[in-house]
Amino acid sequence: MTREEFAKALYAKGIELSAQQMEQFDLYFRLVVEWNEKMNLTGITEEGQVYNKHFYDSITPAFYFPFDQVESAVDIGGGAGFPSIPLKICFPHLKMTIIDSLNKRMSFLQHVANECGLEHVYPVHGRAEDRGQEPAFREAFQLVVARAVARLNLLSEFCLPFAQVGGHFIALKGSEITPELNEAKKAIKTLGGKTRKVESFHLMEDAGERNIVIMEKVEHTPKNYPRKAGIPAKKPII
Repeated sequence: MTREEFAKALYAKGIELSAQQMEQFDLYFRLVVEWNEKMNLTGITEEGQVYNKHFYDSITPAFYFPFDQVESAVDIGGGAGFPSIPLKICFPHLKMTIIDSLNKRMSFLQHVANECGLEHVYPVHGRAEDRGQEPAFREAFQLVVARAVARLNLLSEFCLPFAQVGGHFIALKGSEITPELNEAKKAIKTLGGKTRKVESFHLMEDAGERNIVIMEKVEHTPKNYPRKAGIPAKKPII
C-alpha cells in the first residue's frame, strides 16, 4: 500500500487527511524504522506493509465508531503506538494516554509525539493491572482501545476498568473471533461491560481478516478488578 493508496482508502471511509497529517504519518514511519534498530518495536518495517498492517489497521475502529465524539482515550499495551498514534494523527482533538509495561517504549512514544507535533499524548509506564486500580486512571476515560494484546477474556480485565460508565472499550482483533467472544462472555459481564457490536473485514492486499469488538461500559467495575499483576493471566475469568 503506497501513501497515496493509504490516503485514498481513508478518504473512501470519510477520513480526509491534510498535507500536515500525511507528513506526520511519513515521519512516524521513519521514526519506527529508525528506533526499531535499537529496540524491538515491530517485525514489519517495509513501508507499504507498515501503512497497511499498522497504520490503516489501527484506524479501522473509526469506520465503526464516532471518534469525533470522544475526547479522552487510553491505549492499553500501546507498544510502538498502535493503534494510538495513527488514531491521534487522524483525530488531533483526542487526549491520548498510552499505557505500556516497557519503559523504553514510553521514551519512543514521547519522542514521536514531540517530533510529529502531537499535543496531549501521555505515555505512562506501568502494567494495566496496577494502573487500573489507581484513582487517576480508573474509570477515567470515555474510550479504551487495545490491539492484539491478549485473549478477549484477559483483555477485558486489563481494559474495562479504565472506561467510564457510558464509555466504550474497542478491541482490535485478528480472525476467528467467535470462540474468543464466547469464552469472554462471563468476564465482560463481570467487569461491567456489554458487547454492542462486532465488525469483521479483510485488510487490503490479502493481509488477513480483522475483527473490531465494541463494548459499552454499562456498570462500574467491581473494586477487586483488575486483580494483581500476573493473576489474570494465571486465572482468567471463564
